[in-house]
Order: sequence, then structure tokens, then C-alpha cells
Amino acid sequence: MDAEYQCLPPPLQGELFQVKPDASTGVVVLGGSSGRVDVARARLFASQGATVVALRWFGGEGQVPGICEVPLETFFSATDYLVWLGCKRIVLVGTSKGAEAALLTAVYDPRISAVVAMSPSSVVWGNIGPGLDGISWPERSSWTLRGTPLPFVSSDPEWVGEYRDGLVAYRGLFERCLQVHEFEIDAAAIPLERTIAEILLVAGCDDALWPSDKFAASLVRRRADFGLSTQLVLGKDAGHRILLPGETTSRSSLRAHGGSDEADAKLGRLAWGHIVDML
Repeated sequence: MDAEYQCLPPPLQGELFQVKPDASTGVVVLGGSSGRVDVARARLFASQGATVVALRWFGGEGQVPGICEVPLETFFSATDYLVWLGCKRIVLVGTSKGAEAALLTAVYDPRISAVVAMSPSSVVWGNIGPGLDGISWPERSSWTLRGTPLPFVSSDPEWVGEYRDGLVAYRGLFERCLQVHEFEIDAAAIPLERTIAEILLVAGCDDALWPSDKFAASLVRRRADFGLSTQLVLGKDAGHRILLPGETTSRSSLRAHGGSDEADAKLGRLAWGHIVDML
């Protein structure tokens, strides 16, 4: 069945997809730093019978123009809406910076039942783009909670860019930042042991944008230290862009992602089996 869609009610921005109005599972789909409202992915999840919100969480009217001090309450509000629609089980699906947001939301919102974090981070990073004041530098946190910025790992302005296929590969920058600012990691770490939500991490070992495979392994270890299990699906040759069945998301023309169309899709197919079980 095709999912019917409609615009979300203000102040939420994005689209709602429903195959049936009485679905017990609600899904919030969060794109990454491209700012794309991931309609194709939302349709895929709706095809499984879920009620799905494809959320615009920055760059929209009245929103922060960049990923700079984005209120986590933005994501709480999406859950509010799905609960109001009657959903009993809430699943967050995020990619890259959207995965960072999804994991943090699960930590601070006990209503979250499960998270699918693709190409995730294990720590909070600084802003990408300007805040509400239009200023991008000096660096600030990507996220706030109740108006307070979350601690983050600082960038390194002295990092010299590395190139792959003619595009900047930022993986080395993030790895360097973790070394140079090691003293910031504890405060900036995503405290994923604080949620009882089911966690599925998906990462490509050839991720050229940031070391999501290492981040994912760090999250698994952290939760294991607290007796919590975590599902981890790795693709040896996959990159930052993970393609779920039927997706044809174009590659970034600004930065290197690593992987290949074939490897990215293979990892997506493998992850999809776990995702369907989770739903």
C-alpha cells in the first residue's frame, strides 16, 4: 500500500506518512548535515506499517540555519506528535549528525523505544554552520537541552585537509580532534547507558567523512560496561552513505564519503533485516 502524506502541524516542519491511521509504531526520520527532509526513507518505513515523520530540524523557517545549538526539544516535539496520534512505540532513525541527535534524544526522552543510528558519532561535536545569530565562529555546541549547550569536542583549525577522489576527506580531522582534545571526550561523550531503548548501530569501515565504525565500537563498549547490549552492523567496504533497499541517495559533491554504491547498498540490505525485526 502507498503511504498517504501530509505536512506536519506547526511548529513541526516536514512531512507525515501513514498507511493506516491506527499504527502502534511511530518513526522519526532524521537526515544529516545536508538538511534534506528524507522523504524516500520515510516512505520506506511507512511501507512497513509505521506512522512516519520525516522531520526538518534545521534550516527551515524560524529554525536555526545551521547545526548550531539546535534544541533537543525539537525532537521531543516530534515524539509528542506521534504519541498524540496514538503511537505506543517510538523509533528514531538518524544518519550522521541526525544519528547524533537521535542517540542524544533517546538519552533524554524515556519514551523512545528504539534507535537506528547510521554512521553515528559517540560524542557531541561543535556546530556546522551558523546559529540563530548568523555567526559560525567561534565554535559552539551542535545541541542544547533546556537552553543549555551540551559539552562538545572542539575542532582543530590547524588541521590540513586530506583528499580522496578530489574531495576533502574529513575522517582524519575528527580522529585528530579526539587526540588533541582528549580531555574533552568524557564530558562530550553521549551517555548512551542512560537509555533502555533498543540500539542498532550501522557503520561503514571505509567511512571517509568521520570514523563512524570507531564511534560505533566505542558506544558498544560503553553500554557493555553497564551491562547493556547493543546491535552493531558493520560493512567492511561501505562508506558514510548507507543505502537502504530502493534508495539512490546521490553522493556529496562537497566532501568524500568513501565506500562505493555497491558496498553502501550491501550494508543497507544487511541492516534492513535488523531494522525490520526492530520495527
